[in-house]
Amino acid sequence: MRSGVDLAPSLSGGGPWLPPFRRRCCAAAMFISDCRREFYDVIVSQRVLLLVASDVDALCACKILQALFQCDHVQYTLVPVSGWQELETAFLEHKDQFKYFVLINCGANVDLLEILQPEEDALFFVCDSHRPINVVNVYNDTQIKLLVKQDDDLDVPAYDDIFRDEEDEEEDSENESDASEPSEKRRRFEEDVIERTMKRRQRREWEARRREILFDYEQYEYHGTSSAMVMFDLAWIMSKDLNDMLWWAIVGLTDQWVQDKITQMKYVTDIGILQRHVSRHNHRNEDEENSLSIDCMRIAFEYDLRLALYQHWSLYESLCNTSYTSASLKLWSVQGQKRLQEFLADMGLPLKQVKQKFNSMDMSLKENLREMIEESANKFGMKDLRVQTFSIHFGFKNKFSASDIVYATASLMENIEKEGPETTNFIKALDSLSRGNLDKLHQGLDLAKKQLRAIQQTVASCICTNLVISQGPFLYCSLMEGTPDVKLFSKPVSLCLLSKYLLKSFVCSTKNKRCKLLPLIMAAPMDVEQGTVIMVGIPPETESSDKKNFFGRAFEKAADSTNSRTLHNHFDMSIIELKTEDRSKFLDALISLLS
Repeated sequence: MRSGVDLAPSLSGGGPWLPPFRRRCCAAAMFISDCRREFYDVIVSQRVLLLVASDVDALCACKILQALFQCDHVQYTLVPVSGWQELETAFLEHKDQFKYFVLINCGANVDLLEILQPEEDALFFVCDSHRPINVVNVYNDTQIKLLVKQDDDLDVPAYDDIFRDEEDEEEDSENESDASEPSEKRRRFEEDVIERTMKRRQRREWEARRREILFDYEQYEYHGTSSAMVMFDLAWIMSKDLNDMLWWAIVGLTDQWVQDKITQMKYVTDIGILQRHVSRHNHRNEDEENSLSIDCMRIAFEYDLRLALYQHWSLYESLCNTSYTSASLKLWSVQGQKRLQEFLADMGLPLKQVKQKFNSMDMSLKENLREMIEESANKFGMKDLRVQTFSIHFGFKNKFSASDIVYATASLMENIEKEGPETTNFIKALDSLSRGNLDKLHQGLDLAKKQLRAIQQTVASCICTNLVISQGPFLYCSLMEGTPDVKLFSKPVSLCLLSKYLLKSFVCSTKNKRCKLLPLIMAAPMDVEQGTVIMVGIPPETESSDKKNFFGRAFEKAADSTNSRTLHNHFDMSIIELKTEDRSKFLDALISLLS
């Protein structure tokens, strides 16, 4: 356990006047404008180390890049990294064999060179949706290249507002040494004193303004364009965009939506971009595949139901275990169960049909199912049950929606049933994205159903036993050791999903108007032997939410002020690990900090 944030130092504190590698910074931001020329053509003839984070969007971006590498016979080594410690370890193990490093969904939001301490000739290409991007990474002109969607709104502070040139520093110090020389003219001496005083004042003012600018810039954590979409853009520019790559880009974007990382507006905008690509691909494929062959794949845009895994489950189970419907109907209560029966009756669906597998339902019911459900949902206050998405057909009988793939892949990655080394889950999840591995995908779907059931049961338990309590500036809920499925929630993606589902349900259940506007901090046991908990902070559940999260910086400051033994090991700064006995003083510090 380390205290504070030693893995991800911020620039906004006091700190050195200039970064130690200031000589390598320049006033132009280091965003790659031509992905093909400045990124792909540079690495295509080199040996490359791929460092990939453990999230579905990162896996999809990795699949696209692997497909491109396969086309051009690029030599690469893939290393999965689930946090900063693994990233450091992987870099140390491989730094002597590689000079070119590609980081996917990790590395952008911290001072990368400070953490890794690489040799001068190491070159890092960072494709990461985490925001804000660390300013030292932005203005480093030789070792860090950022693959970022050009129209992303980054709001990076101007170079002159946060860095001072070394020449200015030297001039100041020279003036100070001259001042110690005996001066012949008193007037000249007085002028020097006034000039130095003015310079010091200007420097103090500049420092204060710099701290303010950096605080505003670094205060909130959020997400930019999906890394899979960025990689797909590269494939498209190079005219190597295959249908599989387009599907992986769709799944990467859908992961951001399922995990609630982007706004509805951003999601709809990016869906529109991908829809144009789908139309182009379908038009192109019409000439090649006039009839549906058994091994072909077809992507379709559609308005689908916001019901998790319903085509691979029963409609009843999906309604009960989808966050949106469960929270809207308040299914943890007897009254809620009664409303569910009324909802089904309003649709005119027999309970026998609803409770059997979706594939086994009568065709006559399935044909108009979406319209029936939407019409009844509007009457029951569920106006957002329809969502824009994509589905994929493999051959004649296999159909999956993009969210099905996200749930399945994420569940494989956080599978708590040990089946070999740590990387096994990552490799299985990566494999499940290939259409030749439907058995792994179906295994993922089964795990996802278990995960969603566990989440809904835990949400019901937390609300029925009043485990969500208001701490003033935020809501707090802690799972105790011995809670069913508690081991699953020691995993970050599962804990984040649980937290978001719980907050949504709590907002629907509470009558306290103030509590409806509060963010939530959720804690779960991490490692009982070491006495640690994992803690996540999520922003308020409001319709106008910009999905920006202030808990990363708040956790950092609370840990520093109390000397709490925390480990900031996750690429999302709003997730930390904490010694159990330090929890109460850490929470007290957060309350006073946010009040």
